[in-house]
Amino acid sequence: MKTPLWRPSADRIANANLTRMMEQLKKQNKADCRSYDELWQWSVDNRADFWETIWQETGIIASRGHDKVLVDGDQMPGARWFVGARLNFAENLLRFRDEREALVFKGEDETEVRRMTYAELYDQVARLAKSLRRAGVKSGDRVAGFVPNLIETVVAMLATTSIGAIWSSCSPDFGIKGVLDRFGQIEPKILFTANGYSYNGKKFSSLEKISGILASLPSIEKVVVIPYTEERADISPVKNAVHYQDFIADESGLEITFEQLPFDHPLYIMYSSGTTGTPKCIVHGAGGTLIQHLKEHVYHVDLKRDDRIYYFTTCGWMMWNWLVSALAVGATVVLFDGSPFYPDAGATFKLAEEEKITVYGTSAKFIAAVQQAGLKPRKEFDLSPLKAICSTGSPLSAESFEYVYHEVKEDVNLASISGGTDIISCFALGNPILPVYSEELQCRGLGMKVEAFDDYGKPVYGEKGELVCTAAFPSMPIYFWNDPDNRRYLDAYFSRYENIWCHGDYIMITETGGVIIYGRSDATLNPGGVRIGTAEIYRQVETIPEIKDSVVIGQDWDNDVRVVLFVVLNDGVELNEELEKRIRTTIRKNTTPRHVPAKIIPVADIPYTISGKKVELAVKRMVHGQPITNRDALANPEALECFNDLEALKS
Repeated sequence: MKTPLWRPSADRIANANLTRMMEQLKKQNKADCRSYDELWQWSVDNRADFWETIWQETGIIASRGHDKVLVDGDQMPGARWFVGARLNFAENLLRFRDEREALVFKGEDETEVRRMTYAELYDQVARLAKSLRRAGVKSGDRVAGFVPNLIETVVAMLATTSIGAIWSSCSPDFGIKGVLDRFGQIEPKILFTANGYSYNGKKFSSLEKISGILASLPSIEKVVVIPYTEERADISPVKNAVHYQDFIADESGLEITFEQLPFDHPLYIMYSSGTTGTPKCIVHGAGGTLIQHLKEHVYHVDLKRDDRIYYFTTCGWMMWNWLVSALAVGATVVLFDGSPFYPDAGATFKLAEEEKITVYGTSAKFIAAVQQAGLKPRKEFDLSPLKAICSTGSPLSAESFEYVYHEVKEDVNLASISGGTDIISCFALGNPILPVYSEELQCRGLGMKVEAFDDYGKPVYGEKGELVCTAAFPSMPIYFWNDPDNRRYLDAYFSRYENIWCHGDYIMITETGGVIIYGRSDATLNPGGVRIGTAEIYRQVETIPEIKDSVVIGQDWDNDVRVVLFVVLNDGVELNEELEKRIRTTIRKNTTPRHVPAKIIPVADIPYTISGKKVELAVKRMVHGQPITNRDALANPEALECFNDLEALKS
């Protein structure tokens, strides 16, 4: 049995929301669960009872209760949840109207922090909702945000959804084509933008892009410009533009009319990464998003009103939507915009100290980068309030697990989490009452019947397999936009197994009940017909100090597949025979001979999506001379040229 890196104290377990739930279930004679494993099993075997428990325990506000929790529960897609219920998403996030801090905002280059109480937030949303109604926005209309992670962005989303309109956003670092590939499909009526944004000490204008966007988006009737990089920018060149201050209603003390809508009324339109084609427009329902986020915040994060939660994210990543839902718990949501490395690698740990953050969310890439930078946050910052660190975006390496406990904080729940835009939530994530084991996500999510399937479609444990979910859950997309026969939806998740969600990750469910992610299954390597997860190779490469970054692909070669490792080297380092040998030895020693790359090639850069995910498939397409149809989905599309027509791959 593996030795845990961390165990929760008896006091933490006793006071956890999860423990309270188990006690309540026993009192109500619903279930006598004495461990998380038993609770998880009950939750997937009794889905209607489980999700009704979440509804009741989290106090979901609805003007009309449900007639039935689950109808056609054996259909995926096709299951219907909380049939007959009428509710409003924004009303649930604005249930508190007191003087506690709701939102805190810090920009990378701003000395002053902006703060907004729950009472002030309600007032701002009420004023903006009135303005949107005056502008003709009604239920079902789309409102888009080309916006930084600002307080006004949250206000705009809540005002939009209070009306029953659909919110969709992307970050301002997207190019014009990337924006049009997304918003062009959904035809928004109103567009919110900031006048600009900051990143890594530089200011960029957003207004320069807006005119180009509007030229191809005739559906937009009004552009609302939020002041950020300057107080009152010149917006005269932008058609139908109005300053935020001039658009929002003057009145205070307004009451919000929350439109009462079905559980599956559309709430958000999210987008697939779009690195291999036009992004898919994934529509998520209000009730499914709300109940899933409440479940994760309350029970898996153990969020309470006194907590202060931060997640480094842009508005183009689902973690923004996830983060903002913490308002429904009454916690303080800390927003940050800019580079987490500006002015130095400790910037967000300094924010954590100053704002007494209790839940700190980031990416595996960030943790690896600050480790490589030699940062020792526990010595430089007071992180005593911190109780949980969440990490997502890619698998967290063993070295990063060790780094967090040695150099960040010893007593902290390090929760590596995994899910995605597709489900606007997690399949596997953290747990306040379970130990943390190196490289493992602590558990499968409650109510999520996650399995690992072998090549024959059978569940396996302690072996690698395809991540599937064998029972419907509330946060499945309600549909894809402009997909009337559901063909794209079915192709995306149900083309491999009928009535079983196939997510596209390569995983193992461990003896501890945890989950190890080995990378995207569509990017797995198949030398000699043996499936290898790319994350297994990255974990070893990340231990070699000379290597700054890497990407690994399978190249079609001689009627087989050979493993090719591309490396970005640190300044002053050359890929000589000794370093190549050490890389291969490290990989062979800690994995298998099949993992050892046939080729190791230095490159100047690695392509990433705007949300920070490594794009192995785009690199593979480039290597094989196949078209890359949507470079605008990449943060650094120029990096693809590093892989074009390489002489080293011709022999």
